[in-house]
Amino acid sequence: MRDLKKILQKKKQQGLYRKRKIIQSPQGREIIINDTKILNFCSNDYLGLADQPEVKQSFIKAAQTFGVGSGSAHLVNGHSHSHHALEEELADFCGYPRSLLFSTGYMANLGVAQSLCSKNDTLIEDKLNHASLLDAASISNARLLRYAHKNYDNLLHKLQQCDSRNEILISSDSVFSMDGDEADIKKMVAHSKAHNACLMLDDAHGFGVLGTNGKGSLNHQNISPQDAPIYMATLGKAMGTAGAFIAGSEELIEYLIQTARTYIFTTAMPPAIAQATRTSLKLLTNENWRQQKLAENIIYFKKLAVQAELNLLPSNTAIQPIVIGDAELATNISLDLLNKGFHVAAIRPPTVAVNTSRLRITLRADHSEGDIEKLVGALRSIINKNKKNAEKENLNSRFRT
Repeated sequence: MRDLKKILQKKKQQGLYRKRKIIQSPQGREIIINDTKILNFCSNDYLGLADQPEVKQSFIKAAQTFGVGSGSAHLVNGHSHSHHALEEELADFCGYPRSLLFSTGYMANLGVAQSLCSKNDTLIEDKLNHASLLDAASISNARLLRYAHKNYDNLLHKLQQCDSRNEILISSDSVFSMDGDEADIKKMVAHSKAHNACLMLDDAHGFGVLGTNGKGSLNHQNISPQDAPIYMATLGKAMGTAGAFIAGSEELIEYLIQTARTYIFTTAMPPAIAQATRTSLKLLTNENWRQQKLAENIIYFKKLAVQAELNLLPSNTAIQPIVIGDAELATNISLDLLNKGFHVAAIRPPTVAVNTSRLRITLRADHSEGDIEKLVGALRSIINKNKKNAEKENLNSRFRT
């Protein structure tokens, strides 16, 4: 076995060591860590539905009806009425004939690639795709080609390298999870049609947030579901619950039921989760003030961040990254923010490229303008202090050398 102790020590020295923080409260605008209330700018619960009373009551009532565990895989005896109803409602909401529930978004992405692609096929992906899409290519044994981030001329070049006699699957995030920017879906649709390729979109960070009533990135960019044959979205972010789904044609969903190993050989999510998600879906349509408030918070944060001269990446979504560069420096800033009452994650390699470590700020619908003002003030002060300390340390190090 490898010298694990040595490897872990090296990660600590590089500022890449990760520690879990133990949360003592529900997800919300404020959370409790180490018995201390902290303003939460670190959660994908964008609409605040994870602790919404109606959603919780749906979960409790369904648990009383169906119990806690589903007992088995969907194809054995784990497919409840709540699962089936949710699949139908998600399909209708997104404008597809059918949808299929998976336990996680990771498993949904792996299931699609494993089912649809083989060693003679080609998978083409954006270089900044989520790890689950990249791992999906590996498990499929298909040839993987990666195009430069959002460079659709480069995508076209990759398509021209493919053998049109074999299957070609283009897959991309709709909203990129570490940068917060959006894919140009219209360009991908045009290229996929011109080269007889199938397009798959991972809308984990767009579904529930973008588009009319949160219908997602396709609706937001005025794209017909027919132009994106495979649509994946997760339920553990804006929906506030857990799991994921694939939406598509009748034939696609039936084929995945028969062949997707991550569906066939996995215990179904608890029925109570499915029932709670049905309530979240109703709230998206009936109470769309959450999406409106989130959009206002994004605009307000960006305005203050620009005034504070923070190094923001270009993003119009709830994901607002501030690039720091050095991994250890990003970690130190994150810890200082935590000590000041703000939970902001430091994202480091291998999640992002070397020298692009960042603070990944996520905004919520229930953040107040006061919360945002306090955060930006703390960010400006703490980032500047840590950068000065790092520069002084580098200067002393060179002097000692």
